[in-house]
Amino acid sequence: MNDIISPKFQMKLVQEVHDKIWEEFTTYKDVLFYVKKWHKTEWYDINNQWQNFDIIMNMHNIDLKSTLHGMKGEDLLKIAIDLGIDTPDFIPSIPTFKNAIKDEYENVHDTFIKAIKNIENEPDLAIGLANSAFESLIKEILKDERISVKLKGGETLYKLTQIILKEFNISNDNFPIEAKTISTSLLAISQSIEKLRSEKTNFHGKTKEDILISDSIYVYLIVNSITTIGLFLNSFYEKKFPKPQIEIVNPFEDDDDLPF
Repeated sequence: MNDIISPKFQMKLVQEVHDKIWEEFTTYKDVLFYVKKWHKTEWYDINNQWQNFDIIMNMHNIDLKSTLHGMKGEDLLKIAIDLGIDTPDFIPSIPTFKNAIKDEYENVHDTFIKAIKNIENEPDLAIGLANSAFESLIKEILKDERISVKLKGGETLYKLTQIILKEFNISNDNFPIEAKTISTSLLAISQSIEKLRSEKTNFHGKTKEDILISDSIYVYLIVNSITTIGLFLNSFYEKKFPKPQIEIVNPFEDDDDLPF
């Protein structure tokens, strides 16, 4: 992943991570403790040691910026995600999706954030959580009283996507054929995400012979797919079912009894 993240983006990310760590932990001692939690080392013999990065010290204090610059891109990205720093150059749709759901759908937002934070360390867990966040978003939209469909409970992601696309009537004759094709593709993507969760993660229990997703690069693809589709569905919902305007009544309007 170090080769995937450009040096220009890493330079920018180092500064953001540097500033955020100092904002969070404030003292040299706590900053050092935090960085050490990311530090991994293995000793084979006195002349053969491996570590994922060097902790650079200046006298008795950590030189945080030099330490961060010495990290591989993947370690830097893990720390950025842990600190809640948006990484739009690498995961472009995530910041937009987070902002779109954080006020309206708190549970969806929290589940989605947990998914992001587990992308590197537990890729299969991240897929399951992202799938759950996507399901929850669709369920929240379908709660709208103006939507006629009533869920029975236990609907899969594929079924939920079927229901909401049908409710939005995206495949009607007024839509161009390309839009209908995209609608079909959304169903296929939802089904693939659901199958990955069920068949390639530990969510439903697996044996040692089963193939599990262990490389985070695939999870980034899945999470980006979910955020892109989620943004589209939420935007289409807001356009098709705009929030009712609350009329603010002025209690003093047309009041002839006012003493002035």
